[in-house]
Amino acid sequence: MEPIWLKSYGAGVPAEVDVDAFRSLIDVFEQSVAKHSNNTAYIHMGATLTYADIDRLSRDFAAYLSDEIRLQRGARVALMLPNMLQYPIALFGALRGGYAVVNCNPLYTARELERQLADSGAEAIVVMENFASALQQALPQTAIKHVITTRLGDMLGWAKGPLVNFGVKYVKRLVPQWSIPDAVSFPAALRKGATLVWRPEAIEPGDIAFLQYTGGTTGIPKGAMLTHRNIVANLMQNHAFLDSVLQDGRDIVITALPIFHIYALTVSCLLAFKIGGANVFITNPRDIPAVVKEMAKHKFTCFPGVNTLFKALIDNPDFARLDFSGLRIAASGGSALQEAVATKWKAITGKTLIEAYGLTETSPVVTCNPTDLIEFNGSCGVPIPSTEVAIKDDQGADLPIGEAGELCVRGPQVMKGYWKRPDETAKVMTADGFLRTGDIATMDESGFVRIVDRKKDMINVSSLKVYPNEVEEVVSMHPGVRDVGAVGVPNPVSGEAVKIVVVKRDPSLTAADLETHCRKYLATYKIPRVIEFRDELPKTAVGKTLRRALREA
Repeated sequence: MEPIWLKSYGAGVPAEVDVDAFRSLIDVFEQSVAKHSNNTAYIHMGATLTYADIDRLSRDFAAYLSDEIRLQRGARVALMLPNMLQYPIALFGALRGGYAVVNCNPLYTARELERQLADSGAEAIVVMENFASALQQALPQTAIKHVITTRLGDMLGWAKGPLVNFGVKYVKRLVPQWSIPDAVSFPAALRKGATLVWRPEAIEPGDIAFLQYTGGTTGIPKGAMLTHRNIVANLMQNHAFLDSVLQDGRDIVITALPIFHIYALTVSCLLAFKIGGANVFITNPRDIPAVVKEMAKHKFTCFPGVNTLFKALIDNPDFARLDFSGLRIAASGGSALQEAVATKWKAITGKTLIEAYGLTETSPVVTCNPTDLIEFNGSCGVPIPSTEVAIKDDQGADLPIGEAGELCVRGPQVMKGYWKRPDETAKVMTADGFLRTGDIATMDESGFVRIVDRKKDMINVSSLKVYPNEVEEVVSMHPGVRDVGAVGVPNPVSGEAVKIVVVKRDPSLTAADLETHCRKYLATYKIPRVIEFRDELPKTAVGKTLRRALREA
């Protein structure tokens, strides 16, 4: 089978786009700032920042990084922030300074954070103080020299901000004790940067914009090197594919997904900025009543999400009372969209949920369903413009239409490679430039792709990746454990949950003991929800645990 390249699908969707129309994300940024200066760019807890505000504040932050703490061009700057106004300021400031952004999950434990910071070699980090305790523990084994801390209310205005900060720290007690000598507050960094002379950097297409961390079946974190050209390409591809439902300067995007994740980063934070739209940031998407209350305040037009978020919303009685007359697109990604969820969503909103597919290594979007889709079709769509998709066997040969094989992708959005891991890069890249996704899929004659299985043993918890070896490593640290295997099992809320099967060393070991142990080393979503004890684990001839047998059991 020849690799399928989308020639066109529907009116106005081109086969290819000019992915070199902008040399860098900064060129995209500057065009939007010039065109939409007075438009609202970001909204959070009632506070707003215009495009002109983002221009000024990110310039101040860039000046602070380059002229005050004197980071060298190409240095890595880590961001450990939830959805809040500080994020786009720090993001664009770092990019304008010629630095690579390293997004860190705020849910990381100290051990997980240490691994990522040490591997990336990040020299500076912006962290919300709620998570500074974990950073304090991780710092000694990293290259971090500069810590910039911020509080939830720091950008909410002189009246509301202090009240929010007081409530978070002293009423809700959400800030564990921490002490990091020489840490600088985010507002102080901006004030200092405003006094400095800003010298713009010339950003090249091949410069790394993001070290976006992902993993594999080994559980070892790998930083996908996403260049400015990669991200610009995916913005151009998405814009072209979605052009019929986007309105320049008029869109309002509900951003409940975490923007440290590549999906929300590209599709919400950056694409909306490119078209002059407004992002409504929601910090805690698990608080569904609060999400619905925030949505009620806006005539929203775009809503990207994941299956678990859509399911939680449609199960909330107040959600059905919202005004959906402005909604032009709701897109699902990150994990498989369930038909029952898609059906009920349309019944409530009158809009079809559009499923798409992507991964960190592809910046992220690869395929998407047409925006005029009438009903749920079980596919993740067709390749977006300037994207080649092929279904290959284990030897790299193309398979016939309809036959299941590994989904492979070639296009300008495919990563440069894994940071300092040429061995891992070689494993996923073919000689002719295709990326092996590790997902098993089929493709029909019209180019619609359906994901049928995962080649990897990755566990998907509410669209967040959990790697079995990482969980097994932590559980094995307990002195009462002799052997352990970790797998994903179905869960009605999160899609999948982590299950471990344990062989005891200490006969008195309990499930509660292991759960307490795991909470010390793993983020909440990685903690095993099902714990089973056995006398032995199924093994291969060479001693590897047969995870498939564990799942089947």
